[in-house]
Amino acid sequence: MATNRKLGRTTDIRMAMLKTLTTDLIMHGKIETTLARAKEVKAIADSIISLAIKEKDNFEEVTVKAKVAKKDDKGRRVKEVVDGKKVTVYEEVEKTIKKDMPSRLHARRQMLKVLYTATEAPKNNIKRNMKKVDLVDKLFTEIAPKYADRNGGYTRIVKIGQRKGDAAMEVLIELV
Repeated sequence: MATNRKLGRTTDIRMAMLKTLTTDLIMHGKIETTLARAKEVKAIADSIISLAIKEKDNFEEVTVKAKVAKKDDKGRRVKEVVDGKKVTVYEEVEKTIKKDMPSRLHARRQMLKVLYTATEAPKNNIKRNMKKVDLVDKLFTEIAPKYADRNGGYTRIVKIGQRKGDAAMEVLIELV
């Protein structure tokens, strides 16, 4: 007996489709799809959200020294001439960073297996201004604290109706 739905696709195409749907669900909070696909995405999304909840506070803050380029009032790098060459001036600053503990790092990598790298388009819709969205960080900082006191059931499936072309049941899957 099969452990999951085949959805009429070969394995690699099916896994890519589920990764895309799960990424869109985490990024936007809700998506519209068919009932069979939504049930598969629900299982994946609930498992990575529970993993994020389990590991959300498992890090330590470390202070490190970093060299950062000195900038002028317009935000450009300051350069000075040394031996006839223009050289960027650097200054040393202390930064506090979050260092993952081994179990949180493993959880992060498990999440990256089922999520794609997401990009967010700006309002003016210019491709070169697209910025990357760290969905794993969003899971740890926004979604996990929201569901910390909840024991499962992080997604909801709402039936919309049958699709006109092939009468497949359309649903809305959303984060609760």
